[in-house]
Amino acid sequence: MNWKNEWKTLLFVLAAFIGLYHLPVGVPRFDNAIMEALHLVKWYAREHVVLCLIPAFFIAGAIGVFVRQESVMKYLGAGAKKALAYGVASVSGTILAVCSCTVLPLFAGIYRMGAGLGPASAFLYSGPAINVLAIILTARILGMEMGIARAAGAVFFSVVIGLLMHLIFRKEEANRRVNAPAVTQSKETRPLWKTALYFASMVGILVFANWGKPLNPDGIWHAVYSVKWLITSLFAAGLGLILILWFHLAWWKVTAAAAPVAVLALVLPDNPVLAFGAGAIGLGAITAMDKGESGDWFTASWGFLKQILPLLLGGVLAAGILLGRVGQEGVIPSRWISSAVGGNSLLANFFASISGAFMYFATLTEVPILQGLMANGMGKGPALALLLAGPALSLPSMLVIRSIMGTKKTVVFIALVVVMATITGLIYGSIF
Repeated sequence: MNWKNEWKTLLFVLAAFIGLYHLPVGVPRFDNAIMEALHLVKWYAREHVVLCLIPAFFIAGAIGVFVRQESVMKYLGAGAKKALAYGVASVSGTILAVCSCTVLPLFAGIYRMGAGLGPASAFLYSGPAINVLAIILTARILGMEMGIARAAGAVFFSVVIGLLMHLIFRKEEANRRVNAPAVTQSKETRPLWKTALYFASMVGILVFANWGKPLNPDGIWHAVYSVKWLITSLFAAGLGLILILWFHLAWWKVTAAAAPVAVLALVLPDNPVLAFGAGAIGLGAITAMDKGESGDWFTASWGFLKQILPLLLGGVLAAGILLGRVGQEGVIPSRWISSAVGGNSLLANFFASISGAFMYFATLTEVPILQGLMANGMGKGPALALLLAGPALSLPSMLVIRSIMGTKKTVVFIALVVVMATITGLIYGSIF
């Protein structure tokens, strides 16, 4: 046996054995952290996998199959006009009200299609950070100046982070362009407006299925929330018609997939997730059996799911063990975090940034969390730092980003987010 090749395996086995041997089972904080991790991953599976991730996987698969590579290269490629590329990428969050995990399949889709590292990184940050609903909620609850600072900071961050990623890895990106297969002019299978409506139907499903309940029972946001499932069903019906008319799926297959959705929606109107899940299963079934472009769509979507979902769920478990759920505790006591983010020191802003980067925030939940922390003495500077770092990153998303663009680029991306959030929080806290 060649021990030179086996010593790493031996060290791993020994470390695992020592860790299991000394596992602190029976210690209340550890036992509670395990339960918190299980509660968090259960909540994540119920609230995000079906409504957020599954639609995102289908959209990512569609990007890989139906979006022409030359179009991606034209608008987001490394050789695209910088103003256009970063302009498109930096405002994407105004359309996609998604969290740091839901944006990952979309990021993977455009990056693999040839998008430049800079615009792709700008999109990765802006997707969850520039969320119109979250910014409005921030302004109403935490103050207008905080809402404006969050909006301006998020747009500015996305562009700067994208440009810095491009500059830092420009040599690697140049090699990536050289080694990439030549982009050939593919034949347009259908008019652009048809493809746009196809994507709009899926984005509509993603956005309105996850439309959060506003705190104010009046106004347009609440009016939309009250009919969110009706709007979602209209987008779903539009997608069904598109599959029949333009993708040439048999009408009876689409009808058979839609029938259980209608039945569950009528029988169990208070549990729309079941109907939504049935629709996702039906869509997957009819596209998986197709031997044409719809089958290619399912194959691409399934590939993203296999790569991303296990890492996300593992990351959620790890985040639950370390930090627990909102209002609960994991291994790390919450009082440590609260005591570390008071005032407006460099250390407080850095701690808020790094804590926010590793925490998992579902869309819109960061605002009430910050409200509670500020009530317990958190400074305004660290609060903004957490707002700028938290929604865009999380431990689960870090694991997936690493699998897409490698360890080095992931570490640099995280460092840029944390450093910029820290500096911005320090400046904001000194002003306000």
